[in-house]
Amino acid sequence: MLRVPARTCIRTFATESVPTASSNFPPPSPPPRRRRQTRLHPAPRPYEPSSPLSRPQLPPSFGKNQLLPVSNSTRALLESVVAEFEAPIRYAFAYGSGVFEQDGYDIAAEPGKGGPVLDFMFAVTHSSHFHSINMHQFPSHYPLSARMLGSDYVSTVQSSGGAGVWFNAYVPMPNQRVTIKYGVTTVDNLCDDLLNWRTLYLAGRMHKPLRIIKDDARVRLTQQVNLVSALRSALLLLPEEFSERELFEKIAGISYSGDPRMVLPVENRGKVGNIVRKQEAQFKELYGRLVGGLPGVDWASEAGRLKQDLSPLAREKHLRKLPRVLLEALRSRHMAQNEEEERFWIRLAADKRLDTLLEGEMKRIVRLPATIQSAKGLVSAGIGKSVRYSLAKVGKWWRG
Repeated sequence: MLRVPARTCIRTFATESVPTASSNFPPPSPPPRRRRQTRLHPAPRPYEPSSPLSRPQLPPSFGKNQLLPVSNSTRALLESVVAEFEAPIRYAFAYGSGVFEQDGYDIAAEPGKGGPVLDFMFAVTHSSHFHSINMHQFPSHYPLSARMLGSDYVSTVQSSGGAGVWFNAYVPMPNQRVTIKYGVTTVDNLCDDLLNWRTLYLAGRMHKPLRIIKDDARVRLTQQVNLVSALRSALLLLPEEFSERELFEKIAGISYSGDPRMVLPVENRGKVGNIVRKQEAQFKELYGRLVGGLPGVDWASEAGRLKQDLSPLAREKHLRKLPRVLLEALRSRHMAQNEEEERFWIRLAADKRLDTLLEGEMKRIVRLPATIQSAKGLVSAGIGKSVRYSLAKVGKWWRG
């Protein structure tokens, strides 16, 4: 039997099995990128960051109260609308009478013929990038002036004054056979308002029931803070005993206090009651667990009644945990010269006019940004759509 030396075998194997730079084997090509398909889930589709460490990680059960259920048909419709957009969206939600029922609206009617327009809000990372892609995909969503001046102009108008939102209104989506209105803001701007109530424009909308379509851990965390802030504010405006509906109406009314549309004939003045009457179950899901975590509040859920501790000590605990902008406004306007801060908060908590003072400051926060944002609608929607939108609002005011 012929024996081959082991050293020769190893050399032969190495030569035959390992390709060299001069071999005929082509370099391996990267796998083809597959376009991610939209799938419907009972829960919202989460935002998928490029790195698992680039976004905060939350326990799966955190903020479950925010995931309000809707019918399968509504869920499918909302997700299919958002899936149409090729521009990157980190966080998206739908809100208003097209998602949750309100008095005075026929949710089953065709939009524009008695049925509501579907309202969306998109939070993105870079506004100019989003508008550049979106303007290329949907040029008809933007007025002629915006198309001519480009995405940088749109981004500048979006961030200049007001609430930092650009709205595209009365936009038909032929594939879904619906008409929508959608606002675009940045995640930074959204989270700032949720935490600090800088304008209460976005935070106020998110005090009320909404359907999350694309989720983001950072927004979910700051939204939970926003809901607790709304709850504390409402408690400071209410007496010792009150009903669930009174609580929900106080919360829903925060974003409408100071809004110029509630004074002018362009908004239904019974809107807060219309929202709460049909959405009590959703409000209860949003705030029920949060009430249980607040000291001095007892919720007799079966009777639909609440009772709270009105002692200055209990009210001071709520007061000092309100959002930063609201606290700074109270301090600058009502704190006496040379008064110690500790004594000021105790004095204010015991003041019988606290509810009036608090409502006044919230109105001031809302008024200017809401006014500027309404004026920006003339730029973002164009004259024709603005007139159409105003006439629709006047109709709601007349019916109210």
